[in-house]
Amino acid sequence: MHKILITGAAGFIGYHLSNLLCKSMVDVIGIDSLNNYYPVQLKKDRLKQLEHYDNFQFIQMDICDKEKLDKLFEDEKFDIVINLAAQAGVRYSIDHPYKYIDSNITGFINILEACRHHPIKHLIYASSSSVYGNSDQIPFSTHHKTDEPVSLYAATKKSNELMAHTYAQLYKIPVTGLRFFTVYGPWGRPDMAYFSFSNKIMNGKTIQIYNNGDLERDFTYVDDIVTAIEKLIDLPFNLKEEIEKPFRLFNIGNNKPVKLMDFITTLEDQLGKKAQKEYLPMQQGDVYQTYADISDLEKRINFKPHTTLKTGLQKFVQWYKEYNK
Repeated sequence: MHKILITGAAGFIGYHLSNLLCKSMVDVIGIDSLNNYYPVQLKKDRLKQLEHYDNFQFIQMDICDKEKLDKLFEDEKFDIVINLAAQAGVRYSIDHPYKYIDSNITGFINILEACRHHPIKHLIYASSSSVYGNSDQIPFSTHHKTDEPVSLYAATKKSNELMAHTYAQLYKIPVTGLRFFTVYGPWGRPDMAYFSFSNKIMNGKTIQIYNNGDLERDFTYVDDIVTAIEKLIDLPFNLKEEIEKPFRLFNIGNNKPVKLMDFITTLEDQLGKKAQKEYLPMQQGDVYQTYADISDLEKRINFKPHTTLKTGLQKFVQWYKEYNK
């Protein structure tokens, strides 16, 4: 039996992971700052879905608050820590850089220090496909170089990987970084394209399509993401290089890029309504395509995402219409 800390538990992936792990009968403590980057009510509504679990406890807390975080680690003695708390959003980082330094850098060093001084069995943390920038090496592999980020958000995620590597080497903290690829699904983030497009389409507003629609994304359904995380929790560090330095990285993506215009057509079909479209140039900080090489993930946990875009958007739209009644 594990006692697991999930930071960012009121967030999109954090909520779904908390829900899955509570069903596995482990003890989960979730923390979240409940910031207002997007409507706080959505975060509170996610937490309401978790209230019926006796093995789930929520504490409102910011990982930037080192004193409170250290006390939590001292009191609870966690076995596993899964850090999903972060300031999300590529475009938001252009105008709000300090929010990313606070949460993604200061907050993450607080997590690493807490794990150092209150030893745990495994730290899993969220990185991002954005670390690949506009790489022309396709598909993106964790063995490729990732030193040319095109947004501050991407730079902070790459920094997390370097910080985690350092702590694994110096203090033998077992750490696994996960590069997520365009996660979508019910209870999602309103700033993500599929969610904001749905809002605009249903309200008769124009959707903005960047780079004139010439973009590709490796859309990954949230259930596939959290299932992979669950399988990784107890994955031993038994490769030679992992024994010497307990650090590893995995891509978690669908391994099937979708053209943006095909994605929009599928979303329109599920919503039962056509979009009004405005075509615009490429945005600052955006990338042309994402495509995950997940061969390492398949080898280690024998897992590959299986949810098709049509099925995933169908489930999202069903939730979206019910939630917005």
